Amino acid sequence: MNDWLKICPLDDIPRLGAKVVKGAGKADIAVFRNAEDEVFAVDDRCPHKGGQLSQGIVFDRRVACPLHGTTIHLDSGKAQAPDEGCTHKYRVRVDKGVVFLNLG
Repeated sequence: MNDWLKICPLDDIPRLGAKVVKGAGKADIAVFRNAEDEVFAVDDRCPHKGGQLSQGIVFDRRVACPLHGTTIHLDSGKAQAPDEGCTHKYRVRVDKGVVFLNLG
């Protein structure tokens, strides 16, 4: 079964920014691109207060929630200590400059 969903060209996601995939899976998904062109995907919801992570500040392999500054590791979905919690992470890949998301 092919669980890979074509999202967009990599260049459509701003560096240090995100693109939201509406209604994919159980929740909206934020697809992030960092300064090194690495791509990550997590539920667009902070585990702390439910803030939209896609509106947060991206740095390294992390994003800071826009509501309270909780830092989420994009490669694991886990909150950085001393904060607790995690958001669901998804597999992503870039093939020939196009971003694909795995919902399986």
